[in-house]
Amino acid sequence: MPSPELNVPIDRESEEPIYRQLIRQIRAQIESGALTTGARLPASRELADELAISRISVVNAYAELRASGYLSAHAGRGTFVAGSADALTPVHNGNGHLRALNAATASLPAPLLDKSLRELMNMARKPGIINFGPGAPPVDFIPVMQIRDAINHAIDRDGAKVFGYEAPEGFQPLRASVRDYVSAFGIQCSAEDVLITGGTQQALDLVMQSVLGEHDVMATEDPTYIGVLDLARTRRMRILPVPHDGDGMRLDVLENYLLDHQVRLIYVMPTFHNPTGSVMPMHRRRQLLALANQYRVPILEDGVYHELRYEGEPLPPLKALDEHQNVIHASGFTKNLVPGLRIGYVIAHGSVYERLARVKATADISTPGLNQRAIQLLLEHGILARQLERNNQELRRRRDTAIRAAEHHLPTEVRWTLPQGGLYLWLELPHEGPNAAELYLSAVQHGVAYAMGTVFFGNGGGNYHLRINFGAHKPEQIEEGFRRLGRAWRDLSKHYADYEKALLL
Repeated sequence: MPSPELNVPIDRESEEPIYRQLIRQIRAQIESGALTTGARLPASRELADELAISRISVVNAYAELRASGYLSAHAGRGTFVAGSADALTPVHNGNGHLRALNAATASLPAPLLDKSLRELMNMARKPGIINFGPGAPPVDFIPVMQIRDAINHAIDRDGAKVFGYEAPEGFQPLRASVRDYVSAFGIQCSAEDVLITGGTQQALDLVMQSVLGEHDVMATEDPTYIGVLDLARTRRMRILPVPHDGDGMRLDVLENYLLDHQVRLIYVMPTFHNPTGSVMPMHRRRQLLALANQYRVPILEDGVYHELRYEGEPLPPLKALDEHQNVIHASGFTKNLVPGLRIGYVIAHGSVYERLARVKATADISTPGLNQRAIQLLLEHGILARQLERNNQELRRRRDTAIRAAEHHLPTEVRWTLPQGGLYLWLELPHEGPNAAELYLSAVQHGVAYAMGTVFFGNGGGNYHLRINFGAHKPEQIEEGFRRLGRAWRDLSKHYADYEKALLL
């Protein structure tokens, strides 16, 4: 039975989602002291039964309260009011503005996804499920024959050297090839400014470790790439989510945060943003650079999707517009060529580069030399450029299939923005029906899965959003996946309406 001190009346006529009502009321009771440190909360199933609501609503509420530092979970024991009040302490700045650090910059030592949500995501691994959730590129794009030839050529040419340690900064010919490669985007650098990494994910991690210390603040778009949220929380860095308005990070909000907080790094994905697919327009790119330079805060630019363009005019990366060497550019060849070889790179300068190289040497000594040589040969022989042209043509076909399938199979109230590139379609469900987590259970039962929007938000939100990776599947699978998703929505909506009607009787 629920703890007698937990009082959470539900207003079923309110426009506020039930899970948000739970979050608001439980948080208020913790802050007021009605729920004390160490108090055990009822299990999600118990509270759902007591309140006659969906268990998913309780799971979502508990997950966000854990992510915000209000609750802690212990395997086999239950969910408790967190023992530390650090995340609840308001911060008062010199202008007299009061901001609650718990909401925007909680230290968040817990993993991004709690156990319950991870279990939900694991359901998508069952055989026969069309899974639109992962962020991986399609394996059928990989040029297997050319990679095999490159590997064989590297071994024939360099012998046992390919299996030895490389310099932490990377294989010098590959660093030079990356320098030449990014010059086509307008990025001017030397080979000595290029650091080779084990994929773009490691590139982001190295930058964050080099620039940020424990509890330092990093501003990100909200929503943002889930991997960055995981990295920040694992390394006990603080996330400051800045609202995303369709053109990227809102700079008016960012400037307020720069005034109120000691922001040490700004993370952005300006081109084909993950998860929304948006592109930051040129004027905002220049404004962001000016703002970061004014407040002397470095920018970490994630350019991993920059080349996956199949319509629209290309815009230069932030690094190409950077006149003050304030942008650290991270990208790689994991999305556009060979994900499994794990080759990425960072472009930085001066003391930042020196710190990156030291952290890289500590992290893994060196990136595998055979993989570096294979990528370098693929670049040298123009295979990547030819591969990208073919990939982007097929990605556009798959995107168009996804849009047509969404229009045909999903309710007309579902909204999205047509992406000009990247791998993802960002959908928003109608708010009067089931949310993305509730739909997920029905979808898996119908043989389809996706990424729930909540996992991409650093400060709660995204309950009615979901991300579809259309690039990972062939057109016939995309069509079938949306057909299953539409059927799942219709079946759940009927039961959902009947259930809500019964609760009101």
